[in-house]
Amino acid sequence: MDAPQRPLAGSLSNRLAALALLVFSLIYGYAGSGIEYAFSSDPLGPRVFPVLLAAILALLSLIYLFVPGRSEAWPQGMVLMRCIALPALVLIAALLFEPIGFAGAMFVMTAGVGRIFGASWRASLIGGLVQAALWYLVFGYLLDVYLPVGELFAASRRG
Repeated sequence: MDAPQRPLAGSLSNRLAALALLVFSLIYGYAGSGIEYAFSSDPLGPRVFPVLLAAILALLSLIYLFVPGRSEAWPQGMVLMRCIALPALVLIAALLFEPIGFAGAMFVMTAGVGRIFGASWRASLIGGLVQAALWYLVFGYLLDVYLPVGELFAASRRG
C-alpha cells in the first residue's frame, strides 16, 4: 500500500493566487465587454482585446488552480517587510499623483524604492530627484504626454 501523499508545499497560497487572478479576470472581462463603440469604426472593435486577455487569464488561472505545483516558502523578517513595503509605496505614490503631481509622486516612489533596497537617505533623495526629473522629461516632453502638475503646485501657478 502506498503511503498517503502530503500536499505540495505552498499549494494553498498558489490556489489563493489562482482564485485572485480568476476573480480579476472575470471583473476585467466584464468591464471590457461594456466598452461602447461604433460598428463602422472597426468590425472587431476595441472590446476584443480586453475580453480576449480576460479569457486567457481565466483559462490560465483555472489551470493554476487545479495544478498549483510547488512554491517557495513565504519570506520572513526584513524580506517580508520589503515585499509588503513595495506595493504599499506604489499605492501611496498613486494616491499622491493628483495632490502633488507626476513629478512629486515619482520622487516619492523612486526615493522610497531606494530606501527599501538599502540605499542611504542621501542617495535615495538624489536618486529620487534625478529619476523624477528624467521621467518628467521623457513623458512630458519626448512622448508629449499630459502630466498633472498637482493641486498643490497648480494653485501657485494661477498667481
